[in-house]
Amino acid sequence: MNETPEVVILRLGHRPGRDERMTTHVGLTARALGADRVCLPDNAGQSKATVADITDRFGGPFDVELTDSPQAMVRNWDGKVVHLTMYGERVQDVEGEIRDAHRDAGEPLLVVVGAEKVPFDVYEEADWNVGVTNQPHSEVAGLAVFLDRLFEGRELEREWDDADRQVIPMETGKRVESVGEE
Repeated sequence: MNETPEVVILRLGHRPGRDERMTTHVGLTARALGADRVCLPDNAGQSKATVADITDRFGGPFDVELTDSPQAMVRNWDGKVVHLTMYGERVQDVEGEIRDAHRDAGEPLLVVVGAEKVPFDVYEEADWNVGVTNQPHSEVAGLAVFLDRLFEGRELEREWDDADRQVIPMETGKRVESVGEE
């Protein structure tokens, strides 16, 4: 999605042993649905390795990195910050404004996805606190819906560079092939 300014997903918090799959799925969802990179807490090395491996096999571009200061990243971000939270404004009420700031005004976008209790200063630093429903649910689901709304479905047509493997769409069954196989 390089025609528009960068979209970065920040996973805020990671509880080793408890959040491994969820943090990994935040990264995989970010990659699959149009973000340019994901920043994970520095104690999420296994999730970083998994997302990097998927990117190597199924294509990119997509970057995954670790940070030891996620809250500083929010404070120092040179662009707009969206914090996904069930306590925020309804996504359907603010998606157009966010899209305009990102695409039309050329603002890089940092999307913050929490794990454990999010510090109040993240709510204050965010340009938008956005709820994808105001009901408890998975942060991965919230991220997926938000990215789809941000990109208006264009991310589903993305071409992947340097892929070794590709999933072949089928009505039933599963088929993964090496790129270039017929």
